[in-house]
Amino acid sequence: MRRPALRGALTWAGLLVSLVFIYFAFRGIDFGGLQTALARSDYWALVPALFVLAVAIVLRAVRWRILFPPEWRPPIRIVTNALLIGYLFNSILPARAGEAARVVALKQRAGTPTFVALGTVVAERAVDVLVLLALLFAAAPVLPTAEWLPRALILGAILFVAIAVVFVAFALYGERPARFMLQPLRLLPGMSRERIELAAANLVRGFAVFRRSAIAVPALALTAVSWILIALAFWICMDGFHLGLGFSAGVLVVVSVNLAMILPSGPAAIGVFEAATIVALLPFGIDRSTALSYALVLHALNVLPFIVAGYVALQSHTLAVRRAAAGYPGPASSG
Repeated sequence: MRRPALRGALTWAGLLVSLVFIYFAFRGIDFGGLQTALARSDYWALVPALFVLAVAIVLRAVRWRILFPPEWRPPIRIVTNALLIGYLFNSILPARAGEAARVVALKQRAGTPTFVALGTVVAERAVDVLVLLALLFAAAPVLPTAEWLPRALILGAILFVAIAVVFVAFALYGERPARFMLQPLRLLPGMSRERIELAAANLVRGFAVFRRSAIAVPALALTAVSWILIALAFWICMDGFHLGLGFSAGVLVVVSVNLAMILPSGPAAIGVFEAATIVALLPFGIDRSTALSYALVLHALNVLPFIVAGYVALQSHTLAVRRAAAGYPGPASSG
């Protein structure tokens, strides 16, 4: 399948996924109850929640930088800028297009090889899922009984083991798993064996977290702290909606939402975010209308400020690239 056709398929698949989740999120909703829940909420709680989210994003930028091998580690300012650009494009385009956008941004600003940056993005997602699953297992003893929770724990354990196997495979065999993963690229025009070998070597450099404990340990620690902070922000929002829930509810919403967002979906994971939040809150006795009101506001908190921040980052990036192309000294060449 050629790349334009693949992008089109992913786009339509993402939009279809969002439509399905929107249906499930709004099915059986009492819109009067939804309006009442929105009206009685304390929106001042969003201020400290946004501050906590911002701190978590900074930690995630530091984490992304750590994932690069030392010889390709960009300055933190450029990494943060690229990360915010990625959030912008994830918010306005389907199928998580922001992941590709931040790889391109990093290459333009820091000259990072595409497959090195791509390797760090894949490694980042793997570390995220590992830590989210660990948080789910840790919180399981204090979570309320839910019909789907045992199945989720079983599937989570299988996924945890699968990712751990991938870690071990790259640690033991280096480039060989990467070459195997990239074999389908040989079907594309212009992709010779030599280019695939180079791509595999660069991808493994981006997978440094799989092979170097000096990278893996701080990356895992920063990931755990960032997810806990995001759960704290979600819990602060719950307080604004007077849900009367403990911190474990914030953890379950974070885990549920972010594991669901592995699926390709529409811009900003519309529908997926809301449906996953409702599913996470139902075991705590929160009715669907109240849960949806909370999900809508929480989703806006996780999208709108970062669209603004991403737009500012994109303008700064564009200016820096133009200055570098014109031969002016500036942020693009500093570090």
